[in-house]
Amino acid sequence: MKVFEITNVKDFMNKLLCSDLFDHFLLSEAVIQGKVTYTIDGHLTKDFYTEEERIAEGLDSLSCIPFSMLRTNCYDLIKGKKTPVSFRFIFMLSPDNLRRTLQSTNSSFTENDLNGVFINIRFSDCTLTCTTGVSYRTFSLDHSFEESWDSLVGKFLSSHDISYDIP
Repeated sequence: MKVFEITNVKDFMNKLLCSDLFDHFLLSEAVIQGKVTYTIDGHLTKDFYTEEERIAEGLDSLSCIPFSMLRTNCYDLIKGKKTPVSFRFIFMLSPDNLRRTLQSTNSSFTENDLNGVFINIRFSDCTLTCTTGVSYRTFSLDHSFEESWDSLVGKFLSSHDISYDIP
C-alpha cells in the first residue's frame, strides 16, 4: 500500500470527473458528503439488464460497473459553489486489466489469487489522496505484486501530469 497526496486538487478533480482518464476502472463504491451523504454501491445489479444488454454493454463478466457509466452522476453530485465536506471513490481493475497488469509485472500471482486490485481516492480536510491496495484470497508473504502495483499507479499519475507528494 502506498499513499500519494495529490498536490493540485482542482486539476485532479477535472481529470477525474470531466475526462475519461479513470473510465476504464470499475467503481466499487463512491461516498460523497455534501449537504447530505450520497452512497453509490458500484456493484452491478445484473437483474436490471437483460442478458443481451449485459453482453452488448460488456458487463457480463463484471462484478462492478465501469466508472464511465457513473462519472456524470458523480460529477453532478460534486459540482457547485461549495466544496464537498469529503468524498471517497474506490476503484478496482477490471478482469481484463487485472490480467494485463499481472502479465506486465511478471507476477507469480494469478487472477484466482486476488480478490481485487484497488485505487482509493479520498478527499477530507482539504487533502486529496490516492491509496493503492491489493486484496488477496489467501495469505502470502510475497509482496512483490503490491510493490509493482504501487509503482504502476505512480507512473500512471505522472504520465497524466498529476502531481503528488509521498507523505
